[in-house]
Amino acid sequence: MATIDPLPPLTAKRLEALHREGFVLLPGVLDGMGIATLRNAIDQLKPRHWDYSGLLDHYKCVFNRDPLWLPFLDLPGVIELAEAALGDDCHIIGQTAWRCHPGFVGLEPHLDYLVVELPQSLLADPGFTLPMQICTVQIYLDDIDASLCPTLVIPGSHRAGRRPVKGESHWKGRPAQPVLCCAGDALMFRSELWHAGSSNLTADRSRYLVQVHYGRRMVAQKFSPYLHWQFNPEVLAAATPRQRRLLGEHEEAEYD
Repeated sequence: MATIDPLPPLTAKRLEALHREGFVLLPGVLDGMGIATLRNAIDQLKPRHWDYSGLLDHYKCVFNRDPLWLPFLDLPGVIELAEAALGDDCHIIGQTAWRCHPGFVGLEPHLDYLVVELPQSLLADPGFTLPMQICTVQIYLDDIDASLCPTLVIPGSHRAGRRPVKGESHWKGRPAQPVLCCAGDALMFRSELWHAGSSNLTADRSRYLVQVHYGRRMVAQKFSPYLHWQFNPEVLAAATPRQRRLLGEHEEAEYD
């Protein structure tokens, strides 16, 4: 019988937090050079397809624009956790870049994707482990304080088994809490977690953010504009084997 190598202690601890709380903060995944590189790259982006700009500048599938974005798909400390949570054949289903300017208004509590609604009798059982299908990593490129759009998370709400109703900001007595962190830190959370984006209350600061969405292999990759999608040959030529797998170059399997 094949043996499974144990996870490194830090990755195992972070995986346990994803199962228990639904999220985990990963400090210092980027250094100053990486932060500056991404901020400058976001400033150079122009809207394409379904991108939009205004109080929120939102750019989709940025990995396909330039090889510069590839190293941020599999950052050390992040990719190990993604693979532990979703399998070592997981892939990305998106990489987006954001700028939230002064006056931006955040979203109400919501979840990103719920595979199936499950009964509380099951979800409340501490012996039941809810498998993960999709996880998002938010890489912060600013020091996040209470005024600069902190992400709000509701601990444990991934076990609610449903979406929050309008105005619902607690789960079993646990309120939404802001994620206050430093530039270069990253937040990973599972798609069932109730979370929200708060507003930019500053007068002169914009929040820079990069998201990477990871999914199990059987979760469809969502690369707009879909039927007209084409990979950038320069990106494919520069990608490492792991990055090519994240882009969708898998080994043959049952449904291929």
